[in-house]
Amino acid sequence: MPQPYITLNDGSKIPQIGLGTYQAAADRTAAMVETALGIGYRHIDTAMIYRNEAGVGDGLRASGLPREDVFITTKLWNTDQGRDSARAAFNASLDRLKLDYVDLYLIHWPVPGRDLYVESWETLIRLREEGLARAIGVSNFLPDQIDRLIEATGVVPVVNQIECHPAFQQASARAENAKRKVAVQSWSPLGQGELLGNAVLKGLAEKHDRTVAQIILRWHVQNDLIVIPKTVNENRMRENLDILTFTLDADDMAAIAALDEPDGRMGPDPLTFE
Repeated sequence: MPQPYITLNDGSKIPQIGLGTYQAAADRTAAMVETALGIGYRHIDTAMIYRNEAGVGDGLRASGLPREDVFITTKLWNTDQGRDSARAAFNASLDRLKLDYVDLYLIHWPVPGRDLYVESWETLIRLREEGLARAIGVSNFLPDQIDRLIEATGVVPVVNQIECHPAFQQASARAENAKRKVAVQSWSPLGQGELLGNAVLKGLAEKHDRTVAQIILRWHVQNDLIVIPKTVNENRMRENLDILTFTLDADDMAAIAALDEPDGRMGPDPLTFE
């Protein structure tokens, strides 16, 4: 079954299910990406701070797929924010990837204490205008920070990549992004693996004869979220991609909704992380 795409606010389309590469070892990334692309993935997410952009580019080339068939995202790291430094960092990422463009470039964190995200955004806009980044967005941004970007430049991010999983569902943040026509992409979609032993999710996995990870990823897809689980295991890659042949019913979705915790954040706080 072909995987679904999400249409972004600039008219571009992003595959809804991608492969995350956070904490993927640099020397294993190329093989991981080549394998994923070989079994049907068309969306790879990396970042400068992951130290594996070169492997992503090598894996793409080894796959033999046309460049235009694969959606590649990378990100601007916190210490590289600023008008000129953002461009230099982007150029360095493009060099490591050995690509002529990326499909999506994100500001990785707002880092409000440095207050450089608006001028960084202005640089991303120029990169988009030059065709070097086909689409631009943000990661871990709060609604008021997105509003500040829009007010300063008139350009709305296409994506906000945020921590989102059944234990930290971010319903308010998702609604605020939807109001601004900003697609939400879930990082740590499986809750860093901590949710795989959850009794409710295990019960749903038994009901549908699926893995717990598949139940969680299906929840993301049914909530119109873009999802990028990371795995180096080919069988799990296939399982993660094969979530389109079943549906969670209303009772299932309600049971998962009840798992939400206000303090369920597992990653850093965007207000303080630098």
